[in-house]
Amino acid sequence: MRASDVDRDRVAAVLREHTAQGRISVEEFNERLEQVYQSKTYGELARVTADLPDVDLRAQPARVPAAKSPQQGMHPGMRGAWAAWASAVAVTSVIWLLTDFGGYFWPMWVAGPWGALLLVSSIFGTNRK
Repeated sequence: MRASDVDRDRVAAVLREHTAQGRISVEEFNERLEQVYQSKTYGELARVTADLPDVDLRAQPARVPAAKSPQQGMHPGMRGAWAAWASAVAVTSVIWLLTDFGGYFWPMWVAGPWGALLLVSSIFGTNRK
């Protein structure tokens, strides 16, 4: 039977979990991942995971709720954007502290406009997960 992209992604997730648990090395994970995305049938996918425990390729993925409430957090991309902003502000602030502490706080030109754009995007942007 032919495998779909969802099936290949499911096996890739299984391989990531087994790598995290230490059953396979990162190098072996990369080799197997390449085989997974070249696989066309369930049989080929099964051969990639044959020596790993508890692998059921036909298991249905857990259903994800259609709509997430705002309390469950923001889009992962937006969290990444805020993390990048915080990192840039931290780095420029440390440079300012080491070179010109007490002088003109120039990192505000990094933090201010970028932070304002992120804030507007966070408040008014759509929450697409």
